[in-house]
Amino acid sequence: MPSQSLSATTRTIRGKQTRALRRAGRLPAVLYGRGVEPTAIELDGRQASKVLARVSGTTLLDLELNGEVHKVLVREIQRDFIRHDLRHVDFLKVSLDIAIRARVPVELVGDAPAVVSLGGVLVSGVSEIEVEALPADLPERLTVELEKLVAIGDTITVGDLFLGKAVTVLTELNEVVARVIYAAAEEVEEVKPEEAAPVAVEPELIERRKKEEELPPEEPE
Repeated sequence: MPSQSLSATTRTIRGKQTRALRRAGRLPAVLYGRGVEPTAIELDGRQASKVLARVSGTTLLDLELNGEVHKVLVREIQRDFIRHDLRHVDFLKVSLDIAIRARVPVELVGDAPAVVSLGGVLVSGVSEIEVEALPADLPERLTVELEKLVAIGDTITVGDLFLGKAVTVLTELNEVVARVIYAAAEEVEEVKPEEAAPVAVEPELIERRKKEEELPPEEPE
């Protein structure tokens, strides 16, 4: 995949003054990493939003700054809490001949036959996998096909995935990526008809009835 590119300039505005920078359509950022001093930079906000919307933390970018191109990865993105607009970006400069550790996002695609045909429930596991590789060998994302899950209980683990010979997987191989389980049966509590509550009888009334039963029957006139 061809490298994505961004253009930046050195930033002199710091702190709270960056609000005015954002209002002017500029995006504050910082560049740091191998062979470069931490440098405050700024980018065109619109261009940066379009490019960064298509990349992950393992996408290698060409960052042009003052006539020099740096190979970088996005290490952190800060967004507005309400509008989700970009507020700040951290770029990590890397060397193409030195392996680094990164987290590759996992994307589940397709439908699991065990869910569609058997009524199972899909349970997703890890959402990203930690790997080690040269920057150019880092996969941008890992696509996992759910069509392999054909029976209840079928499971896809990290060990079932192949990221390439140049990539070392650091996440435990037995970690679950996706699994199909039986749907939980709803427990229906049996509703019993209410038993008639016994009527309380006062002791005085019981005693009176007992005396009436002991009297001889009246003779007819």
